[in-house]
This record gives sequence, C-alpha cells and structure tokens, in this order.
Amino acid sequence: MAPSPGAAVRFRGVRSRWGALALPGAAALAVFFVVPLAYMLVRSLSDPSPRNYVEVITSSIYLKSYATTLLVAVWTVVVCLVLGYPYAYVMARSSRPISMILGFCVLMPFWMSILVRTYAWTVWLQDNGLINTFLLRLGLIREPMALMGNALGTTVGMAQVLLPFMVLSLVTAMKRIDPALELASRSLGVGPVRTFLRVFLPLSGPGVFAGGLIVFVTALGFYLTPAILGDPTKPLISQLIVERVNTLLDFGGGGALGIILLVLTLVILLIGARFVDLKEIVGLRGES
Repeated sequence: MAPSPGAAVRFRGVRSRWGALALPGAAALAVFFVVPLAYMLVRSLSDPSPRNYVEVITSSIYLKSYATTLLVAVWTVVVCLVLGYPYAYVMARSSRPISMILGFCVLMPFWMSILVRTYAWTVWLQDNGLINTFLLRLGLIREPMALMGNALGTTVGMAQVLLPFMVLSLVTAMKRIDPALELASRSLGVGPVRTFLRVFLPLSGPGVFAGGLIVFVTALGFYLTPAILGDPTKPLISQLIVERVNTLLDFGGGGALGIILLVLTLVILLIGARFVDLKEIVGLRGES
C-alpha cells in the first residue's frame, strides 16, 4: 500500500529537521578538516613547486618507507585477527553477563593514553625488560632478543592499540549469525569443526573484512608507536612526514607525503568496498 501524499510530506519534513542537526558537525568538519587539507594540498604544490611529488614518488627512501608501512600494517591486521577472532567468538556466543565483562575488557584500553600503553611495552620488550629477563633466567636464551627497535616491536604495539577495533567488528558480525544454522548443520551429521568451517566462518566474513580494513587503514597513519618501539633506520611514512615538517621545515615536501598517504588510504578503502559494505564499518547496515 503506497503512503499518502500527506505522510510523504511529513516524512520529508522529519528528515529535513534531523538533517539540520548535522549542520554544526558538517561545519566543524569543513573548518577543521577540509580547509586545512586544501591548504596542505596547495602548499605541497607551491612550496617550492610540484616537484615535491616527483621527489617523494621516485626517491628510494620514500618508496622503502611506503613498503615498510604497508608491510607493518598487514602484519598488524594478521596479529589482530589471530588474537581477536577467538575472543570475539567467545564474546558473541557467551551469556549476556560474560559477554558484558568481555566487552568491558575490550573497551577498557580506550580509557588509557596510547603514550602510556606504548611506553609500558618498552618495560616488556627492551633488552633488560621482563620478557628477556625471564627467558635468560630460565636459560632458554643466551643473550637478549631484539624485541623492539624493529618491525616486531612496532607490530606488537600497534596490534595492542588496534585490537579492540577488530574485536568489535567481529562481534557485530558474529551476533548476526543465527545459531539455528549451526544446529541445523549438526543435526545433519556434520561435526563441530566442519560446521564452524563451512557455516560460521563464511558468515563471519563481513566482520573479518570490516575489522581488517579498519585496522589496516588506521595503521597506515600511526606515528607515536613506531617512533617509540620501531626501527629509526626504517621509519614509517608518518615518521618521515614529521621529520620533513618539524626537523627540515619542509612543509611542501611533508604536505606531499601526507597527500599521497591520504590518496593511498582512499584507494584501499575503495578496493575494500568491493568486498565489504562500508555501511558495515560505520554501523549503518540495514539503514535506508
């Protein structure tokens, strides 16, 4: 049954009033994001010239930095997925009280400073840290292992920060899976392992892609964690941007690196949108 013209007019009126509430946020976004981004783009083309882009695209230093950034981001996604999937599964299939406790544990790191959490990792990972001291006393190693000052330390620190994003994305997808599907599979004589692999795992795919995309894109712009735990001889692209701006006062070159990183991020988002609906990421799935 088609809605009456009066109902359609009232619906449009309600939508327009709700849309007006977004105006302050849109204005703030334009002032504090779009305008600075436009200024950075102009600066990258004019300070001193568009040759900034030629330099950052052709220089082996920057190409290696982009490759290192992508590799670390990929490994961060892998670590978050391996650690987060079992946790999310238990959280999604547990009773409400246990699920709330597990959810609290996931959200608790958001209440602590990333700087504090990153420096806490140095207590564990440095040569005389807790891990190396423990292994040395057990006689499992003869000399301290290099657990920080390299890609390993960067990946560990970034995974710890980004793990909640992966878990929350996975839980959202897993809770949409009807348990009756698993029961139906078991009733047909399929074992629990095959049921998980053939039924549950494919249906949780949107959560895997959404969480992986969020973690990967966020990892591309990390600065603080790789600056403290990473290898100074193999910096990520965010570290080179800070160096160009703060140390060399090369705002044009730093702007060019930032624009390229932004374009790279947008390209990855567009590619990811072919595998997962972006509404899945922002929580708008099913909204019209």
